[in-house]
Amino acid sequence: MANFSEGYFYNPSQGNLKVNQVIDEILDYITQKPEKFYDIIVGCDSSSGEGPHFPVAVVVLRVGEGGRFFLKKISYKNRKFFNWKTRILEEVLLSCQLALYLREKFEKKIKSFTNNFHYQFRYIHADIGENGATRDMIKEVIGLIRGNGFEPKIKPEAYVASTVADRYA
Repeated sequence: MANFSEGYFYNPSQGNLKVNQVIDEILDYITQKPEKFYDIIVGCDSSSGEGPHFPVAVVVLRVGEGGRFFLKKISYKNRKFFNWKTRILEEVLLSCQLALYLREKFEKKIKSFTNNFHYQFRYIHADIGENGATRDMIKEVIGLIRGNGFEPKIKPEAYVASTVADRYA
């Protein structure tokens, strides 16, 4: 299991942030316009090869008005990925782990606010789709995501994984 409290998340405007600072930035963004609706989404991609890195992204969208993202690259020193299927499964596992971790921390912190914010923290974007080799993994990946209490989105709707995280793979 990845340790998300170690190391940093990258944000283009804020630079490197610890996980607690990421939560603070998300809350700050939401409190700027508390009347708006927000989606908090997690997704991951990976580089190819035996020793890939996994950029896992957190996106907070102010629906209809853009959003912010935070990205953490996960690398393993002593673990090899010999085929693309194990890389895909690792992407989904990392997304689920981060989403569970952040949702717990976020919901504890948001309780201290008196405002009633309009948000959902329910989607995980997986970098798989009906076209290409990953189509054979759709049921498995959807089951893994739903089993962790989230709703899956796959390509072409999985932009957090296939666009945001992919840019840093």
